[in-house]
Amino acid sequence: MRSTRRTPRRTTLRTAAVVVGAAAVLAVPVGSAFADSSAGAAVAPGAPVVVRLADGAVAKVYKTGPNRFEADIFAGSTKLDTLVSRGGGVAYGRSDGLRVVLQPNGGVTSWMEGGEKSRPKPKPKPKAVAPAPVRVVMPDGWIAKLAADGAGAGAGAGGERAVISLPDGEVLGAIDLRHPSAVHDGWTYKLVRDGERVKFVVIDGRGGGSSWVYDFGSGKLVETYGVGAGAGARAGAGSGGLR
Repeated sequence: MRSTRRTPRRTTLRTAAVVVGAAAVLAVPVGSAFADSSAGAAVAPGAPVVVRLADGAVAKVYKTGPNRFEADIFAGSTKLDTLVSRGGGVAYGRSDGLRVVLQPNGGVTSWMEGGEKSRPKPKPKPKAVAPAPVRVVMPDGWIAKLAADGAGAGAGAGGERAVISLPDGEVLGAIDLRHPSAVHDGWTYKLVRDGERVKFVVIDGRGGGSSWVYDFGSGKLVETYGVGAGAGARAGAGSGGLR
């Protein structure tokens, strides 16, 4: 028969016994993660009841006498400590954030608090990926690439900008919401804020002022304002850069 007298051991699990009355109240932190708890009624003299604790350790609970229970705490094959509840007392143990309580009826409760295992790892913030530039073939034959770089290059929060280039890819210049317009050889290129939206506008000054309005996000032509049949593509690319 298992002896009711046990030899204290010095271990890494700190314990304390508290004698309470018939109605024992245990204050447990809100939001703590509980492990399974053994039912005190199931603990009988002889074979122990095994309870898995919050950090994966186990408690082997024995009934060693009237109103007396003992719980051996194991981490793998290593015995950490023994909790003893006698005479209606509650025994507490703690180690590395693990909290273990042996109730007067032999029940065991455990939770993690303050240890590394109880702290959720912060999720890495997704990296902001700027959308691919939208390519627009303008009426003058030149190319505009509309891009929001997300770095606030323009006055808008999205850093909207338009890069103007020749069909062969040679970059002539760029505009953004801080410097929203450029003129070259009678053609005007503009970024215009329309409420929450940004529009890209091309104006043919040589053809009387006809204009084409593009949605910045999609590059789709959304509006046209014609002045006469003379508006349209320019014969040559011309020379010089944007100003």
